[in-house]
Amino acid sequence: MQADRERRQKLRARLRAPGILVAPGAFDALSACIVERAGFEAAFFTGGGLSRSSGFPEIGLVTMTEVLDRVGRMVASISIPLIVDADTGYGNAVNAIRTVQEFERLGVAAIQFEDQVTPKRGGHWSGKQVIPREEMVKKLQAATEVREDPDLVLVARTDAIAVEGFERAMERASAYRDAGADVLFVEAPTSHAELAEIPKRLAGTPCLVNRVPRGGKTPLLSAPELERLGYKIVIFPADAQLAAIHAMKGILAQLKATGTTDGYPMIPMPERDQIIGWDRYRAWEERYL
Repeated sequence: MQADRERRQKLRARLRAPGILVAPGAFDALSACIVERAGFEAAFFTGGGLSRSSGFPEIGLVTMTEVLDRVGRMVASISIPLIVDADTGYGNAVNAIRTVQEFERLGVAAIQFEDQVTPKRGGHWSGKQVIPREEMVKKLQAATEVREDPDLVLVARTDAIAVEGFERAMERASAYRDAGADVLFVEAPTSHAELAEIPKRLAGTPCLVNRVPRGGKTPLLSAPELERLGYKIVIFPADAQLAAIHAMKGILAQLKATGTTDGYPMIPMPERDQIIGWDRYRAWEERYL
């Protein structure tokens, strides 16, 4: 579809333009709509956010079918590019081929693959394992060759710092770039020195960094600080969901204690409905029903 191509081209153009791209995490259509209405240029579909909203920890229990269903609703609800966390590609290189085909058909702007074993773990969790570098290279080559739209962005993530050390992780990132990755994502650097070294060593290829608050392994820098280090994309995958959980706990605690939610900060119901396009549906009703 033309709209899908335009979103991919918009993301490609944004990666060539000056400045860092801030992509907040979204885990359903409502949160994606809120990201767009807040003025961000792209959203990041967080697989961990989907896992938790489905009642699971982030240990690879959510299937590709479940992810496709959620992502399809998100893409249909927003006009900005959606960067999709596709975990390990849900298997080997042949699985990765199907993953690209299915997600490209939905209209996503970018797909992120990582080099953990299947099933994977959260990027800042302990106990991660990675597949051989050559196996990940084959996955990326397959993904690159099978995509129909050359503007579909492929993000290659390595989790090797926690398993093999920083230098081996950088070797993997370089190999993934040679295999066709458009954006490189070296997950969970543990010091400011490592954080600064990644875009310096991978100069010429856009680098993505994951900002994980309150429990992550990476030093917490602001988007402007990360831009000065040379990063092109920063994702905030968990923040909106963490804030939503905090708000839900707060209002339910008040309801339990007082029997009312009066006075608790909430948006008006009409604003809630506007976020998901009620005016558009109401116009259709008036025209066709």
